[in-house]
Amino acid sequence: MANRETFSSRWGLILAGLGLAVGTGNLWRFPRIAAQNGGAAFLIPWVIFLFMWSLPLMIAEFGIGRGTRRGVIGSFAKLIGPRYAWMGGFIAVTTIMVLFYYTVVTGWALKYFIVAVTGGIEGSPDAYWTAYSHSIWQPVFFHLISVGIGAFIIQRGVVHGIERANRVLIPVLFSLLIVAVIRSVTLPGADRGLEFLFNPDLSALKSHKTWLEALTQSAWSTGAGWGMLLTYATYMRRNDDVVLNASTIGLGDNSASLLAGMAIVPTTFALLSNEDALAVMASGNEGLTFIWIPQLFALVPGGQVFLPLFFLALFCAALSTLIAMIEFATRILMDGGCV
Repeated sequence: MANRETFSSRWGLILAGLGLAVGTGNLWRFPRIAAQNGGAAFLIPWVIFLFMWSLPLMIAEFGIGRGTRRGVIGSFAKLIGPRYAWMGGFIAVTTIMVLFYYTVVTGWALKYFIVAVTGGIEGSPDAYWTAYSHSIWQPVFFHLISVGIGAFIIQRGVVHGIERANRVLIPVLFSLLIVAVIRSVTLPGADRGLEFLFNPDLSALKSHKTWLEALTQSAWSTGAGWGMLLTYATYMRRNDDVVLNASTIGLGDNSASLLAGMAIVPTTFALLSNEDALAVMASGNEGLTFIWIPQLFALVPGGQVFLPLFFLALFCAALSTLIAMIEFATRILMDGGCV
């Protein structure tokens, strides 16, 4: 990948940035965390922290990356001196550790998309997930496929690899989310879920946990401070607007989270009692996604169609973020002259 290669357009950069930000945290974490922390009340600190925490960091990353044209370690060394390169190294180690986990999650999404298409979830989803997650070769196999897809895209370069992939993945992802929302809100009883999601009980704001979870969700979902936006910014054109691009990506990421919430929360409340719906939302990321989602879609008219679409959306979200993580690590190696 040539050092001077840049994104072909502003929208190419924004789509890549959205691909970085919109990941599994939007689809499987946001609905669950929002439901566990007051529903609509959670949205208030979540939006506040977007502007107070995430966007300032995203703007800083864009500015640093565009200015230094180096990855996270090289940027710190160039900006404030070689003695402080360890700061970038700390970010690098942290993000790469998440990368190791994320490749596995992407493999899970790919596996379940294939299974949903072929109708291969036999028996209870709980038993199927337990058998799959305790298997040795299956998770490794799909993990390697996911890494291979990401590596193939990265080796094709910025324009023909990263940008072209996200020009497909992000429109497909948002289209699938919109379809899922339409199906969700038209279910009988979905209004209970919508009311829970958008009619705030302000007493939840008295809990410090609501604010902490909102900050965590915003930071995790946008990728602010992870160094990946900084990496993409090294391929920005010099005249691209830093603040506008960062704001567009941040608001787009929040929009994807809201769409995911509107797809999952009303469906859950439409099919279950309020108490059972909240219990489902408390079942954890894997429990909600790989155990309860298949059970819920089995109860939805046309669920055999919408279940594969959900897992396709999850795979698109995971892959687009995985691409950014692999490029993050690759850029560091390139700066060090290793590749």
